[in-house]
Amino acid sequence: MSRTIEDQTVEELGGEGSVLVRQRRDHAQMDRLMDRHQALEDGAERERVLRELVQLVFSHAFAEETVLWPAVRRAAADGEELTSRVEEEHQEINDLVTDVERLDPGSAEREEKVLRVFALIRQDIRDEEDLVLPRLQEALDAGRLRRLGAAWETVRGSAPTRPHPVVPRRPPGNAVLGVPLSLYDRLRDGLEPGVSGPWGRRILAGLTGLLVSGAVAVLVRKRS
Repeated sequence: MSRTIEDQTVEELGGEGSVLVRQRRDHAQMDRLMDRHQALEDGAERERVLRELVQLVFSHAFAEETVLWPAVRRAAADGEELTSRVEEEHQEINDLVTDVERLDPGSAEREEKVLRVFALIRQDIRDEEDLVLPRLQEALDAGRLRRLGAAWETVRGSAPTRPHPVVPRRPPGNAVLGVPLSLYDRLRDGLEPGVSGPWGRRILAGLTGLLVSGAVAVLVRKRS
């Protein structure tokens, strides 16, 4: 029976650079941010913590879908079933966070959706650490886990940091669209809250439209 990665040592998981160690470290940070958010009263710091969590969750998930889940599907006989389950969780988180970003801070509806997002993130962490990642550990030696970790870190460092309904959950579509959307997200992350007005939002919306249109054209050419 596969053993969860939750309570294994760094050495058992393949060493400091292993993708399993990197994944678990991100998961622990997500838990800390969710706890921090819930401990704070409404205000700017609570919103800052939520933004930090969202940025971490979406860059982390993008790196999983681009680098890790294809490796799981190649390595495990049940990899398709396992990764499809996690991808469904990611999509539900994506949709809920999109709703959260449209609602006013402090509203009851927004708070309810935030709590649902947190519950899904925690369920996703358990599914990954208890079910999916142990299958990868069974199939790959420590050296390959560290090489996969380096690739995961590279993708994570340049991944989108916001929800985007247009992004597919699997390569090559996510990789092609991820590049322009990552640029857009990081511009938005760096400029907020200064781009909170209507003109700022229109400029950013126009920019992302141009970037995504170009990426879609590239994707269509690749498929044809």
